[in-house]
Amino acid sequence: RCRCRPGGGGAAALGGALLGAALLGGVLLAAARAHPDPDPEPEPCRACRGLADSFSRGLERTEREGFGGGNTAWEEEKLAKYQHSETRLLEVLEGVCGPSDFSCHQLLERSEEHVEQWWFHERQQHPDFFQWLCMDTLALCCPPGTYGPDCRPCAGGPRQPCSGNGRCDGDGTRRGTGLCVCSPGYGGPFCAECGDGYYEASRNKSHLVCAECYRACGRCTGPEDSSCLRCKRGWVLHEHRCIDIDECGTEMAHCRANQFCVNTEGSYECRDCSTACIGCMGAGPARCKKCNKGYWRDGAKCLDVDECASTEEPVCTGAQEVCENTEGSYRCVCARGHVRRDGHCVEDNPPGKKGFFDDVTEDEVVVLQQMFFGVMICALATLAAKGDMVFTAIFIGAVAAMAGYWLSDRSDRVLDGFMKGR
Repeated sequence: RCRCRPGGGGAAALGGALLGAALLGGVLLAAARAHPDPDPEPEPCRACRGLADSFSRGLERTEREGFGGGNTAWEEEKLAKYQHSETRLLEVLEGVCGPSDFSCHQLLERSEEHVEQWWFHERQQHPDFFQWLCMDTLALCCPPGTYGPDCRPCAGGPRQPCSGNGRCDGDGTRRGTGLCVCSPGYGGPFCAECGDGYYEASRNKSHLVCAECYRACGRCTGPEDSSCLRCKRGWVLHEHRCIDIDECGTEMAHCRANQFCVNTEGSYECRDCSTACIGCMGAGPARCKKCNKGYWRDGAKCLDVDECASTEEPVCTGAQEVCENTEGSYRCVCARGHVRRDGHCVEDNPPGKKGFFDDVTEDEVVVLQQMFFGVMICALATLAAKGDMVFTAIFIGAVAAMAGYWLSDRSDRVLDGFMKGR
């Protein structure tokens, strides 16, 4: 929407720059709405001030850009034209908003005609771009020390809001209440008094200095512990000194069942009793009011009952189970070398590669022994016959028969082991 002038190429470029900034702002705004930023939206005056400050830095950056020596008269002539040119405005606008500064792009989109108006018509009469744009034109900001839609004076006056000891709510913006939010140590509607726990260290017509009281004092006349006028909660005043109240010795402490009270400076703490206790008067099993289940009293102390050794009958009755004492109770665990599977303790034999004879039964051992003696007899008979072929054939047949007999019931296992490479 840039109005054309002589040298329409520059005007077109300016219009394109403003349009591009507006489009980019629209795109970034849509992206921000699709993926909302966790930070709250910037206050409008702060966003406008950021845009104005960035614009001013752009003006400083382009003040003498492209001129650095040579024909001085020519440079001054060209510089005078460049100072108020559309080209320079275009260069400034390109760097005003950061790529992810959505509020800046949105504000620039709203203000494109105002920016152009100031640049070509209002710049000489109103050199302060921030005041012209943010205060007078867009009405987003107020002068310092004022607040609200009508820029009314802050509490304490616009020259020194909140007596210089706090901040005015909405100061410099079209928002807020104008009330004072005092700095630590100061109070009152205009922050012209010392707050709780502070005293006047010095004061003159325009300034007040407040210093901190002794830690137990709510009001005081000086920093000493003997200068208290009022005490903080948890303390009691006695001859201008604040004495700690022992809440544990009074009915002021409120702890839950199975807790005990510990006094601290200005307050108290509730801490858990020992697991050996049902109710206690302090820390440890010697301060129990009553012993918990699984404990027995030995004098003043509650000691753990060893359930595993306290009865003649075994506590754990499962196969391969043993009793293990714990604090206040016991548990049944599997004996060494056993693990619990499906609720039962079984021998812990981790799966691994079995040898060929690992699972031989007792009957098979007897057969093997018979085979061994049979082979030895046949071998001796063959030797006695001095290699006679008849006895040799008998020997080989006996060995084959015994091997076949033994392997007949194991053939499936042998074949499976062979196929698996055992």
